Amino acid sequence: MLYDLIANLLRPFAWWGRLRTEGLELIPEHGPVLVLPNHDSQWDPVLVGLALHPRRHLRFLARASLWRIPGLGPVLDGLGQIPIRRGVGDQEALARAVEGLRSGEAVCVFPEGRLSWGEHLRARSGAGRLAEACPDAPIVLCLVEGATDYVRFPRRPRVSVRFALPQNGDPRPVGTPAEVATRLLDQIRARVPPTPAGRRARVGGPPRVRRARARRASRS
Repeated sequence: MLYDLIANLLRPFAWWGRLRTEGLELIPEHGPVLVLPNHDSQWDPVLVGLALHPRRHLRFLARASLWRIPGLGPVLDGLGQIPIRRGVGDQEALARAVEGLRSGEAVCVFPEGRLSWGEHLRARSGAGRLAEACPDAPIVLCLVEGATDYVRFPRRPRVSVRFALPQNGDPRPVGTPAEVATRLLDQIRARVPPTPAGRRARVGGPPRVRRARARRASRS
């Protein structure tokens, strides 16, 4: 199967990152599950997928621009990934994710919707909308640490992927999808603060997002 083949090809990156996985038993072996990770590195989808591979195949809602990379789109389609257009309320993508959950699949969505670049971002409502549409799907938080160090070659990263249940039980009965997504993201970020990515990321320095905004403002 293509998913298993790609996972095996990528396995050396898990070895290089000294990947450690905790809480895998919280992922049901069968039936729907909604996985919500933090997103500080481009490596996050690879590492979460590899961490989960012994238990489940995972379908990501991934940015649609990846499908424009020559040769990558057919591979992503073969892996069952779901393209989503950012910032436009992509109903088709959410509908496909809901269909996947209702058919018993494991679906992953990043509550922040994009890389944090070391900043605290607001949660997107998509995670809450999926949770609301599929009340039978358990919600599992995913805490990724160390992935931003992959770019600091030849220093080896030390990566951990930890799975955890939401605090205080299922958050779905109370609040709008946006409020549910915010509470879940707050729980993730309370355990894994945003980490700047990039080879020259400086602790305490201006994150890339803020620098980019400043450049745009200076040109306007």
